[in-house]
Amino acid sequence: MGDVLRQEEIVNEARRFADEEVRPRAGEFDEHEELPRDIISRMAEKRYLLASLPEAYGGLSLDPLYYGYLTEAITKACCSTGGLITVESSLVGEALLRCGSRDLKDKWLPLMASGEKIGAFALSEPEVGSDAGAIRTRYQPEGSGFVLNGRKKWISFGAMADFFIVLASCGDQKTAFIVEREFNGVRTQPMKGLLARRASHVAEVELENVHVPAENVIGRPGGGFSYVVGTALDHGRYSIAWSGVAVAQEALDAMVSYARKRRQFDKRICEFQLVQGIIADAVTKTHAARALCIRAGELRKRGDASAVVETTIAKYFASKVAVEVAADAVQVHGGNGCSSSYPVERLFREAKVLEIIEGTSQIQQQLIARYGLRQYCRR
Repeated sequence: MGDVLRQEEIVNEARRFADEEVRPRAGEFDEHEELPRDIISRMAEKRYLLASLPEAYGGLSLDPLYYGYLTEAITKACCSTGGLITVESSLVGEALLRCGSRDLKDKWLPLMASGEKIGAFALSEPEVGSDAGAIRTRYQPEGSGFVLNGRKKWISFGAMADFFIVLASCGDQKTAFIVEREFNGVRTQPMKGLLARRASHVAEVELENVHVPAENVIGRPGGGFSYVVGTALDHGRYSIAWSGVAVAQEALDAMVSYARKRRQFDKRICEFQLVQGIIADAVTKTHAARALCIRAGELRKRGDASAVVETTIAKYFASKVAVEVAADAVQVHGGNGCSSSYPVERLFREAKVLEIIEGTSQIQQQLIARYGLRQYCRR
């Protein structure tokens, strides 16, 4: 019970932090396409950056369910701010914790927790997105280490990262490496003018004859895709599922608040049945998405083998709900919903990205269909 109370207080504090320090500046972050260092430092002070990781490494040791609640709380206020937790904790942090050597964990995780070093997960490439197994970045053994060549794209926080987990191939083998920004041949190019997550410092990363020492291999050579990528994407999808709930809930809050104040034909628009229908559907969808995320979190907490597919289901459904509820929130706002003066314009853009990152909705459908074909066939 004591640990539950501790985690509840952490999440409640995260909600206060989001309300007081993040939400009032979310539009500014989006407009300037930058997540300021002062916000990152504040998140590090509160140990949010590695919230799901053990306290021994500077994390908060949140169990999956409370990590989901914290992700929702921060992302609800600003998707880019919540996205930093997804990258640091779910993608980079969990990959290092579960797949990295003791030396790599001891070196990088405390630095990440303190905000002194920012990591990024470099998987996607200019010509490779959903077909992650077809990566073109190459590595070759050389001396006591390896040489990497290639390009990565759409790398969240890549423009500011101090190091990258880079997936590269050598023949049929896929291996994960830690590549430090200071290595010769590493260059990054910020990507501006994006639809959403504009403050996520998204970048292209170019690697030209980059020498990486053998101790920077994560896991074993050749095990990068099935082990490292599988681990990172599973945790990433769980975080994105909660992000979908966050966007849907924020859009729902904005929709209801506006409908209770806006007047047309001498009535508040919330009194019109058609608007009430939109609100009712939004409430139902948001509650259903949260229920799926809670189920996935409980299964992950127990270490249940079915947690992976339930996480996939939650990510697929919650991202769709975010898009639908955000679109309805814009509709309820009418012309005002198309203006950046109202948050639903930004939420509408942010929602769409959730159907793409950490595996598109179509990829999730394929995975869920395979599960359904195995699980529900009458014999």
